Amino acid sequence: MRILLTGASGFVGRAVLARLQTDAQYQVRCALRQLPAVGWPADADIEAQQCPDLSADADWQPLLAGVDGVIHCAARVHVMHEQAADPLAEFRRVNVQGTLRLAQQAAQAGVKRFVFVSSVKVNGEQTAPGQAFSADDSPQPSDPYGISKLEAEQALLALAQQTGLEVVIVRPPLVYGPGVKANFLSMMRWLRRGVPLPLGAINNRRSLVAVANLADLLVHCLQHPQAANQRFMVSDGADLSTAELLRKLAHSLGAPSRLVPVPSRWLAAVAALLGAASIAQRLCGSLQVDIEKTRQRLQWSPPLSTEQALARTAEDFLQS
Repeated sequence: MRILLTGASGFVGRAVLARLQTDAQYQVRCALRQLPAVGWPADADIEAQQCPDLSADADWQPLLAGVDGVIHCAARVHVMHEQAADPLAEFRRVNVQGTLRLAQQAAQAGVKRFVFVSSVKVNGEQTAPGQAFSADDSPQPSDPYGISKLEAEQALLALAQQTGLEVVIVRPPLVYGPGVKANFLSMMRWLRRGVPLPLGAINNRRSLVAVANLADLLVHCLQHPQAANQRFMVSDGADLSTAELLRKLAHSLGAPSRLVPVPSRWLAAVAALLGAASIAQRLCGSLQVDIEKTRQRLQWSPPLSTEQALARTAEDFLQS
C-alpha cells in the first residue's frame, strides 16, 4: 500500500514516517518542501519528492500516481510573530484552498483514503474542568488558524460526499515528544535550570498527546473501516494539571520541581498587565478532549502512557 505523506520533515510528519516504517505493508512517498542535499531519507525504501506549495493551483498529480492513501500533516500553523497583513486569508490560502486542491486531485487519481491532521482549536480554546470537547460538538474556533482548520474539514467532508474519497479527520491538542519546540521546550529548560515557577497552585485539567501516539492513530486511520468520513479526538487518555505536568516532567529530567503556589487569578492579572493573557490562559485554563469515540469506534488506545512519553521526551532533551 503506497502512502503519500505531506509535511514529512515536520515534527508530526517525522513521527508518522517512523510509524509507517514499522509496518512492511506500507511504501511511503514523502512530500517535502525542499529536498535535502544528502542524508535524508536514509532508508532506501522511502521515496522523497519535492512538493508544490499548498495553494489552490498546485499540481499534485505526479506525487499521487499509484498512491492508495494520503496522510496530510503539512499546514500553516500558529505564527508567534504574524507578518501577514490578513492572517485569516493566508491561513485559508494554505490550510483550506491548498488542502482541498490536494484532496481533489487525490480523488481524481483514485486515492481511497485521505487522513487530515486538524486541531482541537476547531472546538475552541478552553473547557470547564470535567467538560471535555468531543469530536461531534458544535465547533467554536476563535482564531484564524482554528477557523481555517474547520473550513478545511467542511470542504473535505463535502468532497467526500461528491467523489467517494474517504476522509478521516483527527483533532489533536498540544503535541509533545522528542524534538518538541516552543513552550514545551521552554518548560524543560526552566525545569532543568531549577528556575522557580509560580504554577504550584494551578489545578486545571489539560489533555496532551505524545507525538508517537498521534502518529499511531493517524496510521491506524488509513485502513480501519469505521474511520471513513468521521472526526476523532486524540490524547494520551490522561489529563493533567499544569502543576502535575511540571512535576512529572521534572522527575523525568532528574531535576527539582520548584513550583511556587501563586493563585491563578493573580497570575492572570499580572499576565494581562504584561500583554501575555493568552499564555496565562494556556497555563492556567483547562482544555480537555474526550477520546471515547476514538477508543470505541476504532478499537484504539494510546500505545504510550504519559509517563513513558514524558520520559522519552526528557531523554531526547538531555541528550541534545
